[in-house]
Amino acid sequence: MKDLDEVVRVFTEITDPVEMKAIFEELFTDAERRDLASRWGLMRDLKEGISQRNIAKKRKISLCKITRGSKILKNPESISGRLIDSFSS
Repeated sequence: MKDLDEVVRVFTEITDPVEMKAIFEELFTDAERRDLASRWGLMRDLKEGISQRNIAKKRKISLCKITRGSKILKNPESISGRLIDSFSS
């Protein structure tokens, strides 16, 4: 997927948070940005030990989305898990 590879390259070259936020606002709808933030937040909640049911209530999302996040975090090689840990430190 040439387009995806190019987008990934663009994202990795952006080092300024203001510029990164601007490109997110240009490329993603409000709903897509909220969904992305919600997915990150639910995985952070899981890392903090909050139960899946409480996360579902708190974030008003399905258990399926939470279960997906949980599976990702159970993988010891998960990049998301490592990044969440680095932001929690």
